[in-house]
Amino acid sequence: MKAQPDSRPVGIIGGTGLTTLSGLEITGEQAVSTPWGEPSAPLVEGSLGDLPVVFLARHGNPHRIPPHQVNYRANLQALFDAGVRTVVGVNAVGGIHSDMGPAHVVVPDQLIDYTWGRASTFFEGELDAVTHIDFTFPYDQDARKVLLDAAAGQGIQCSDFGVYGATQGPRLETAAEIRRMERDGCDIVGMTGMPEAVLAAELGMRYVCLGLVVNWAAGKSDHTITMEEIKAAIDTGMSDVKLMLEQSMAGLGALTPLPQSS
Repeated sequence: MKAQPDSRPVGIIGGTGLTTLSGLEITGEQAVSTPWGEPSAPLVEGSLGDLPVVFLARHGNPHRIPPHQVNYRANLQALFDAGVRTVVGVNAVGGIHSDMGPAHVVVPDQLIDYTWGRASTFFEGELDAVTHIDFTFPYDQDARKVLLDAAAGQGIQCSDFGVYGATQGPRLETAAEIRRMERDGCDIVGMTGMPEAVLAAELGMRYVCLGLVVNWAAGKSDHTITMEEIKAAIDTGMSDVKLMLEQSMAGLGALTPLPQSS
């Protein structure tokens, strides 16, 4: 199915293991600036499955910006200015839930924010009025369904629930911290889920997380976490992530913009 000329592009923010997106037919690359500074990398414009896409490498390309220093405001603003109204945030995460081991795919439905000191709102400075947004459901339910339907259609094992615990980084967590997060109800842990999700919400964009578990969280296995283990899980599981993205583009692109962002 060919995209219509006036179709809005779907935004894909790639994290660890997804600095580039194979299958993306690139039509252009644009270095942009925003009132919040420059995004992590140039916007890569193209098509995926004949649907328009704007891809952004969250940690830069090459991968060099640590989670706590990502300019999340510039990233989301740049995508918004490029016409994106639906965003898929691809995240490498650690598994806490017993069913969410390495190379498993998760489309979480909730999150808990443990980060601190990050620029986490557009609503600050000289405002006309204080603004509070509803954030009861941090991930767009329609976009989640599109991703989950794509997984089911391809026979990909994918958890349709999960609480994402966002930690500060760049260090990994202690075993005691993970035990605390598990008591709090977290199923997966990552370092980039916030403030990305809330900034998208402030702009009125549909936002969904596509998580790939790349290691057991601290204390959840009988060994220390190594980069070799993380790389192996990425090599194994990223093909499922990319297939889900390819198969969901038509559905994501067909979602109408939310009223406040159109």
